[in-house]
Amino acid sequence: MRVRLIAVGSKMPSWVQDGYNEYVKRLPRGDLELELVELPLAPRGKNSDIQRAMERESEAIRAAIGKGDRVVALDVLGKSWSTEQLAEQLAGWRMDGRHVSLLIGGPDGLAPTALALAEQRWSLSALTLPHPLVRIVLAEQLYRAWTILHNHPYHK
Repeated sequence: MRVRLIAVGSKMPSWVQDGYNEYVKRLPRGDLELELVELPLAPRGKNSDIQRAMERESEAIRAAIGKGDRVVALDVLGKSWSTEQLAEQLAGWRMDGRHVSLLIGGPDGLAPTALALAEQRWSLSALTLPHPLVRIVLAEQLYRAWTILHNHPYHK
C-alpha cells in the first residue's frame, strides 16, 4: 500500500526532511510506502485574497491525488484518533485495497473544495501544529501504527 502525503509548502528546513526520512526508511518497501508530494504555496501578500490562494492550492491538491485513492484530510475539526485507533484505520485502509492520499493544507488550512474531496477528516491535535512538524509526526505515527499491526516492539 502506498500512502501519499500531499503537503502544501516546500523549502522545509533540513531537520524536517531528516526527521521525515528517518521514519520513511524504517517502513518496509512493498508493504507500506510513504511518499511525500510537496506543492507550492500560493502567493500571499498584504492585500491577497486568501480564499483565492487556498483555491489555487486546492486545485494543485486535486491534481496530486492518485486516481482511486482514499482521501483523508488533516483538519483541526476532524476526528481525533489514538495511535491504536490509527493502527485500526491503517488495517482498514489496507483491506480496502486502495492507496491513500493524506492532505495537509497551507498556513490557512484546506479550502472547502479540498475538504470535500476527503472521505475522512483526521485531527492530529486540537493544538495548532507547525506544518513542518506535522510531516514528521505523521510519518512517525504511521510507522508506529505499522509496528502495532506487526507486533513490533517499537510501540511498547
